[in-house]
Parts: sequence; C-alpha cells; structure tokens
Amino acid sequence: MLLEAVYHRPKLNWCYAYDGRTIHLRIRTKRNDVTAVSALAGDKYIWDQSKAYVPMTIMVSDELFDYWECEIVPEYRRLKYGFLLESGKEKYWMTEYDFLKQPPENPDRLFEYPFINPTDVFKTPAWVKDAVFYQIFPERFANGDPENDPKGTQPWGGAPERDNFFGGDLQGVIDHIDHLTNLGVNAIYFTPIFTATTNHKYDTEDYMHIDPQFGDIDTLKKLVKICHDRGIRVLLDAVFNHSGRTFAPFVDLQKNGENSRYKDWFYIREYPIAVKDGIPTYDTFAFEPLMPKLNTDNPEVKEYLLKAAAYWIEEADIDGWRLDVANEVDHEFWREFRRVVKKAKPDAYILGEIWHESSPWLMGDQFDAVMNYPFTNAVLDFFVDGTRDARSFANALSKQLANYPRQVNEVAFNLLDSHDTARLLTKCEGNKDKMKLAAQFQFTYSGTPCIYYGDEIGMTGGHDPDCRKCMEWDTSKQDLELFSFYQELIALRLKYSALRTGKITFLSAEAGSGSLVYTREDEENLFIILMNNSETPAEISASVQVNRLENVQTEETVNLKDGKLAAKLPAYGCVMYRAIQ
Repeated sequence: MLLEAVYHRPKLNWCYAYDGRTIHLRIRTKRNDVTAVSALAGDKYIWDQSKAYVPMTIMVSDELFDYWECEIVPEYRRLKYGFLLESGKEKYWMTEYDFLKQPPENPDRLFEYPFINPTDVFKTPAWVKDAVFYQIFPERFANGDPENDPKGTQPWGGAPERDNFFGGDLQGVIDHIDHLTNLGVNAIYFTPIFTATTNHKYDTEDYMHIDPQFGDIDTLKKLVKICHDRGIRVLLDAVFNHSGRTFAPFVDLQKNGENSRYKDWFYIREYPIAVKDGIPTYDTFAFEPLMPKLNTDNPEVKEYLLKAAAYWIEEADIDGWRLDVANEVDHEFWREFRRVVKKAKPDAYILGEIWHESSPWLMGDQFDAVMNYPFTNAVLDFFVDGTRDARSFANALSKQLANYPRQVNEVAFNLLDSHDTARLLTKCEGNKDKMKLAAQFQFTYSGTPCIYYGDEIGMTGGHDPDCRKCMEWDTSKQDLELFSFYQELIALRLKYSALRTGKITFLSAEAGSGSLVYTREDEENLFIILMNNSETPAEISASVQVNRLENVQTEETVNLKDGKLAAKLPAYGCVMYRAIQ
C-alpha cells in the first residue's frame, strides 16, 4: 500500500457539510492500490457507544488516484473520524497524525468536524441545478427598437467588427422571447447591458444606468417580468474588476491627475497618466487603456459597486450576477458582495469568470460557481480536437469532480463556447455530428449547461469578433433540424433529475479509444450512455447491473443477458438507455 499517495484534510472538498445534517468525507489513494476504505466515525463525547465503520466507495478515479467518498448523518451534528485502509491482508488506520497498524485506542488524535453550524453550510441556489442557460450578447441578438440605435448603426446581418454596431437591444429580446420558450431554456445570461462606449459593454461608464442603445430600466423590468412569467431566470454581467475610460471618476482623474479626489479609486503607477510603449501608467484589464482597474479595497469604490449589485436585484428583480475577471478582484470584496447579494435575494446565483481551478472562491463565502472552463477544455480536447482519448478525458473530468464539494459541481456553469471563443460548430469544422456528440455529453453531465445564442440554429464564427455575428432570424437560413435536436436534448434533461444531479460513473473509457460509456443515476432512474467519438462506426460494450433497458430516443426495449450491453454506433454516434423494471 503506497501510503505516500494517501491524502485527506478535514476541510474544503475532503470533509464538508452537504446540508444541515449531512457530512461528506473523501480520501485519496493511489489508483488500484487500496481494495477497501472505511470511515471510523462517531461522536467524540460518546465515542465508545457511537463509533462505527462506514464503508466508502470510489467516487471517481483519475490517472493517478482513486477518490473514495461516504455520506454520514451524525446524530448530534458533529463527527470524530479516521479511516481504515485495506489492501488484501494489509491494514492501516489513518488518524490526523499517523498511520497505525492497530485501531486507535481513543478518538483524541482522529480528524474532526466540530459542528454543523447552519450558517457555515455552503448553500447554492436550488434552481440552478435545474437550469439550462442561454447566453445573449445583446448588441447582436435582435434590434427591437430602431429609435435607440447608436449613430452609424449598420444593417442587420453585416460583418461583425470590433467597433461596429447593429442595434441589438432589450426590446429585441422581448420580441423573440418565444424562440427561447420554444427551445426550452429556462435561464438567460446577458453580457453587460450598462452604459458604455463599446459594442460589448465591458468598459462600464455608469453602473446605475442601462445603456440607452439597449433601452432603460423600464425595458429591463418588462423583460425580466416576461421572463419570470415564463419560468426563465435572468443573470446579468457585473464588471467590477475594471471600469471604462468614460467612467466619471476616471474622467476626473484624467482631468485633475494627482489632485483628483478619485485618484485612490484606481491603481496609478505614474503621473500624468498616459500610455507608454503600449503599457498604461495605471493598472488595467490586461493592458487595455479603455479599462482602468478599480481599487476594490477603497471604501468608496466598494460602496458604489455593492450599491449597484443590490440595486438591480431590488429594482429589476434579476436572479444573479456573472462576475467578469473575477479572480483579479480581492477576496474580501467578494465576501462582502455575497453578503449584500444574498441579503437582497437569498437564491441569487453568483457566478465567477475564472478559467482555472477555483477552490479559493468556492468555499461558501464568495461564489456559488464558476464558469467551468476545465470542463470546456476537456470536452473540446476529446470531442472536437481529438487531443485526448477516452481514458484521458474521463480522468480529467474525474479530477475536476473531486476538486469541489458536490453542491458546487451541481451548479457549475458548463459552456462549450461563448463571446470569448470561436463557435462550437466552427471548432468542429462544420461537422454537425461531432457538435451534437459534444452537446449530448454537455447536457447529460453534472452542472448547468449553457447554449451560446445561435448555436441552436447552426451559426458559425471564429474568434472575436467573428463569434459575435448578428443572430439569424430568417428561418430559411436556420438549421431547423439542429434546433429540434437541442429542443429534445433540453426536454430530456429537464424531464429526468438523474441527468441533472445524479451520480456520474465512467463504466468504460479505454486508452487510445474514442469509445465512452458512463452512467447517471439517482433514486428514480439509471441512465447508461454510450458514445462513439470516432469518424468510423464502432461496436461499444459494457457490463452493467441491469437486465432490461429502454432506448431513450426510440423507446425500444432491450433485454440483456448477464448484464452485457453492446451497441453498434455510427461515427460520432450516441445511444442513451434508461433502466426499467
């Protein structure tokens, strides 16, 4: 037994309260090294009467490790615990201090979860578990009110450029809300809608006003009300890392320099502020002079931004915030942000834009979730670029699942493209079957999926600005078959809770192969999903614990012999089965 590979700590994703009564324990061992793990657990004040061994099961495995998990509901909301590791006849008891060859005589040196204090339990919004998001770039979705078009607005459908305008607005979204309802989505994420100079609005001029080219607060209220009436939640984009160059405090700073009362709202390295050899003398987003970085440690800055965060929830009834460049803002600001937002709306969704492992922000005191780019990268590597095989893909996602508590994984924001990337169909080089296979995995995986506007009708586009084309509203130019595919996929996910919050298990993911078999399971249903991520047909098989299945797509019943499941799949084919009695 390789004890050097064994890891646990009594916090974070390794030991946490899933709800007000339940504690999840996890421990890591070398892959295929340990044959059984049990948690030795009980109440420290009545240890001898309460101690018991709780079997643990392998939650997931990656290329190096097995991650074991168990669920315990302690009678008195506190837990003292250690682990028993077994490999054949070899046994070790793991305490907080040592590995022992005999059971610990008393609990003093075991691990401890002191008490499940309700205020410490990381609660994520329940509705997000059932959400299917649709991302809208407002300037390019639909022009519903030509009266508010900015000067120089171009005819709808022209070539997108970094600085041109087509007149998209909030009224356009209202006018086309039936499209979203018919598609079946129940949440919208809008990129920024507040006053700014650019078409993308990430250079905020005024956090308290809707950009006039999009409408006004009454338009937003009307849109949110219409969405809520149809069961659609609304998420807005908050750009709190930086402002725009036309933000009034920065205008004052440009005018008055060191004498500006707003000089401490920003990070100035040198006066007068200028751009030297392409590098501003003040901190910015990247090196973009139009986007000066805000000093969120400044009390006035903090007060202004937190006021905006609460205002749009209280005034327009929005359902949460997506936070731009979230990892470059200080943690204490986000802690205060969470308190303000959750006070205004307890089930508001707080979503951070972070492209990497994000545990420091996902401890229950800051964000509910992050944009799940590790998921995005793994899916694109496997299904689109072919740089991962099935084994590597399953390992990457398993590692990702093990990184976070279950409640975080349940509300992770799973996207395959966005305004920041090339479109999915373009990444697939126009191969619609490949695109569909990636989407089928996205919609049958843990977390909330998001569709980038227009993907559902076959829109294409390379990197910015090409990915920000005008939405195609001419039905003769829409891929209606693809639209129906997304409709069915969304309906299937919303129908079965197992596809949203059920346990995921990779049954078969072989090295050097594109064949993937995995399950989603909860108390109500078990789904077995087979995928052929290959340009040639393949027969895929797996051993399962059931003998009767229903093909979800065809409703055909399949009877198995000795739990042996096999299916012949076309190139980039997928079949989903549901176990039946």
